[in-house]
Amino acid sequence: MALVHWRIFELPKRLKVLVCEYFTSFRIIYMSLFYNQFTSWNTAIDTAFEPMFWLVDHTTRFMGPIMVTLVVLLTTLVVMVFYVCIFPHIVYQRDLFWTGFHFVFAHWLLVNIIFNYVMAAFTKPGHPSQNVSEVVSICKKCIAPKPPRTHHCTICATCVLKMDHHCPWLNNCVGFYNHRYFLQFVFYMWFGTVYASIAGYDVFKQHFFGNKELIVPAFFFPVNMAYHLWNNPNKVERMGNESVHTDKEVDMNENEGEIKATLEGQFLHSAVILQFLLCAGVAVALGLLGVWHARLISTGQTSIEQHINNKERARLKKKNLKFNNPYNFGFVKNWKLFFGLGKGRSFIWHVLLPSRHDPIGDGITWETATFKLDRSTVLDLL
Repeated sequence: MALVHWRIFELPKRLKVLVCEYFTSFRIIYMSLFYNQFTSWNTAIDTAFEPMFWLVDHTTRFMGPIMVTLVVLLTTLVVMVFYVCIFPHIVYQRDLFWTGFHFVFAHWLLVNIIFNYVMAAFTKPGHPSQNVSEVVSICKKCIAPKPPRTHHCTICATCVLKMDHHCPWLNNCVGFYNHRYFLQFVFYMWFGTVYASIAGYDVFKQHFFGNKELIVPAFFFPVNMAYHLWNNPNKVERMGNESVHTDKEVDMNENEGEIKATLEGQFLHSAVILQFLLCAGVAVALGLLGVWHARLISTGQTSIEQHINNKERARLKKKNLKFNNPYNFGFVKNWKLFFGLGKGRSFIWHVLLPSRHDPIGDGITWETATFKLDRSTVLDLL
């Protein structure tokens, strides 16, 4: 008669072995199907975020015109409030010299902002042709040769020379031919918002806190009416209840005029507060953006190249090697190349004033700081 031995205590051990065998088999199958030497956590993360990238690429092209319209409307609002409320305040408080200075300085900023924004939005960043003199790879999406520093924009569906990024506020890519316009717009817009915030602080304080009379000449009626009616909201109601007029039609006309003036005053009051808060917030955001791009330009990089160079720097560091950016010529020369200075061009006439000069080079062939090839002796090397 056979004996049955119950090995209950061996059940956990056998169960563990069985699970490990199944896990090992699954891992071998998975690795044989999907693994290669280029697989890394960065690749896995990029694959996981691919749906989000697809959503951004397909919504940004539709959001571009909306954002451009928003920039135009908000800039127009700030300029209108400056003309109606802030500049009359400056004229009344300052002497002729400072009034002239504010007039010239404000319009210099305004002209540079408008010029650089229009040029950045409507200037093509540059696209490589099928026949280029220097090629480093083939674009997998365009199936076309890619020169150095060229990258593919999925939103524009084309390769861009020296691509920095796709800017939805411009509805355009920032590349070789409009990178300078973009940075100058950021700088002048930041300078303009800071200037508008400082120049309009007294008017904002009077509207926001209401601690003293608005010092504006009497002939600027809407500004004074805005302030007084804001501090006396019941004025229309009191005048409507008074029975001092015998002519009913005259009384109705006066009440309609008071109500209209009240609405105008509330609109101007809200516009002054909105203008200051908008300029202060945009100044902070543009300041951070300007510092980021200024740091990249100082080191001879674009936003895309900075990401690529960081990965290459980390890879070489593991091999005890040092990475050198081939397009970094030093702080001064990097900025000269970026602004396209040289060949008789000056900083005053071509940077501080609106200028449509092209950048140095063609965006296809690039001089490098780490290696210089003497093209006259190329045939001797063959």
